[in-house]
Amino acid sequence: MSRVPVADNEKSLQARRRFLQGLGLAGMASMSYSLLEVKAKTPASSDKRWGLLIETEKCSSGCDACVRGCNEEHGIDDAGDDLTRAQWIRKIDLKDELTGNETSLPVMCQHCESAPCVDVCPTGASFKRADGVVLVNKHTCIGCRYCMMACPYKARSFIHETLTEQKPSAPRGKGTVESCTLCVHRIDEEQDRQPACAVKCTEEAHSAITFGDLNDPDSSISQKLNTLGGSQIRADLQLNTGVRYQGL
Repeated sequence: MSRVPVADNEKSLQARRRFLQGLGLAGMASMSYSLLEVKAKTPASSDKRWGLLIETEKCSSGCDACVRGCNEEHGIDDAGDDLTRAQWIRKIDLKDELTGNETSLPVMCQHCESAPCVDVCPTGASFKRADGVVLVNKHTCIGCRYCMMACPYKARSFIHETLTEQKPSAPRGKGTVESCTLCVHRIDEEQDRQPACAVKCTEEAHSAITFGDLNDPDSSISQKLNTLGGSQIRADLQLNTGVRYQGL
């Protein structure tokens, strides 16, 4: 799905806000920032396909560096129980019952080429950018949660409570759905193209996460995939995910 032109913003924004206010979602409607409307220094292009490679042999069960990095970057706290807590990244541990081999890995939005969340969204709030990043427009999300039911990776969270002290780069709102954005506010900047999870993982000397352009054969992620290989979670669904795992 293509991005909404920036020049179209003002009238469409006013119309969306009136519609949302009519639904009693004034708090969400008052949000002044939209991921659709930010003027990026490097606009999304189909020439690129951003993705992640997770090297699971470097990822230990007790490590949550990527989760902490994501939470710090987007202002996500640990408030709430397991049912209501927002999780853009969660760590899971797998054990092969036959061999006893244990694997720990982070799971986030997989940024599918054929994204089920986009297909079922009745308002178009769930959308995929030209560069493969799957996002949610908080101005048009009505909180129906169809996308959460459609996602085979349980990668989306619903915001139940009013949020305060939000970060301008990570707009969040009660009654809306959210998930990993691949840190579009960072990768759209020319000087910093690494998501917070990859930065924190590297800072803590694990280097288990490689971010880059899957369309570029010379990028680090493409070269590692050629050398190490990489698997998709639920490859049988043929979603062509942007997140790959080595060592599964």
